[in-house]
Amino acid sequence: MQAETIQTTDPAKLELAQSEARPPRWMMGAAVAGMVAALVFEGARFAAGFALGAALAVLGYYWLHQAIETVLAAGRARLSARVAAKFALRYPLAIGAVFIFYKTGWLPFTAILAGLFVPVAGVMAEGLGQISRGWRTPEI
Repeated sequence: MQAETIQTTDPAKLELAQSEARPPRWMMGAAVAGMVAALVFEGARFAAGFALGAALAVLGYYWLHQAIETVLAAGRARLSARVAAKFALRYPLAIGAVFIFYKTGWLPFTAILAGLFVPVAGVMAEGLGQISRGWRTPEI
């Protein structure tokens, strides 16, 4: 996702664009908070494992978002080879990295798995924010 300037006067399109931009910020916040908590309560190895899992998960989210955005915005039937490769490699890359660390024991496996849930935290935070804004905003 690229930092784009939202240029529209339609409130619905503006809200949609803002809602699309917020989850990655929530994910980064959840990743940093999780790493700090892991460092304080479990130590540096656990924090490094959490960071690896979070990085893999956020990277996968970005690649998925890029592929979907390209398909929806392009108006054409074919994806570029680069976007298709990123889309296809998301899960094999994550599974391969997790498997390597599971087999070697370099980083705690549970920490990596916990980090893989960072996108869930980001999406849940955005969902709760949407609910909160919905309660506060009077209907038009």
